[in-house]
Amino acid sequence: MQNAESLEPEAIGAFLEASQKIEFAGQSQEEIYSWVKETLIQQEYFRHGKKRRGVIRAYLEKVTGRSRAQIARLIQQYRQTGELKSRAGQRHRFGRKYTAADIRLLTEVDRAHERLSGPATRHILEREYKLFGKQEFARLAGISVAHLYNLRGTAAYRKQAAVFVPTRPTAIPIGQRRRPDPKGEPGHLRVDTVHQGDWEGVKGVFHINAVDEVTQWEVVGCAEAISERFLIPVLAAMLHQFPFRIQGFHSDNGSEFVNYKIAKLLNKLLIEFTRSRPNRCQDNAQVESKNGAVIRKHIGYGHIPGGQAERVHQFYTALYF
Repeated sequence: MQNAESLEPEAIGAFLEASQKIEFAGQSQEEIYSWVKETLIQQEYFRHGKKRRGVIRAYLEKVTGRSRAQIARLIQQYRQTGELKSRAGQRHRFGRKYTAADIRLLTEVDRAHERLSGPATRHILEREYKLFGKQEFARLAGISVAHLYNLRGTAAYRKQAAVFVPTRPTAIPIGQRRRPDPKGEPGHLRVDTVHQGDWEGVKGVFHINAVDEVTQWEVVGCAEAISERFLIPVLAAMLHQFPFRIQGFHSDNGSEFVNYKIAKLLNKLLIEFTRSRPNRCQDNAQVESKNGAVIRKHIGYGHIPGGQAERVHQFYTALYF
């Protein structure tokens, strides 16, 4: 709107009646303050009576989009100071007693003492100042236990106190991680499992494939699941199907084989247990190739419910792979 601040009184009244359903927005605060000031000057707001001032206030509210209370505050500010300026928000803040240096000092104390409890840490801070006379502990010496925990919860403390260590591998004392060396003798097995897949939430059977590394003699079993309850009886029956003494048992690092139950079974039969090495996918490649060339070739990829595991195992026992 051009020259909106200098409209005649009749034009202002007509404007208010014609724009009852119109809302104005989009002006910056500086523009609004400048325009309100010019309107108050041009309309000689303080020289008019109450009725006329009410029309001007309504006009200011309509054009600026501000509420009645906001316009009243602007008019009062202009009456008192003769200017309209934006006032920065003044939020009450409590004084800060403990500085960044204090938080850094608390971090060093916690790191040196492996983060003791609040009362124990407070006692250390107090002794550093009163007993040993270290002035840098002057403020921390009087800290309360509750506020000590508050400082520990700040972002500045967590950033300085964070300690990152590499992942520590956990040694599993089951089997040896190496490639077996049969030295041309039969009885060193490569073992793996093959899952027949799930269908609509129903688990499929698990095939257990065992291949002798030297003679290529293969025995296959089937279990409803690869838990110890189902796997150990099937595995024990498979080991007795080989026509020679079993000397070695090699598998990948799956938990179905790397557990104390399987280790106990193999130890009882005096069978050496070895596992695949890290980053050596070829360690168990022999039996994995048989998974596709034998099991998938004869059984396929279709779903077989876990309840049919016993029948499938009987088929394997009669077939003698």
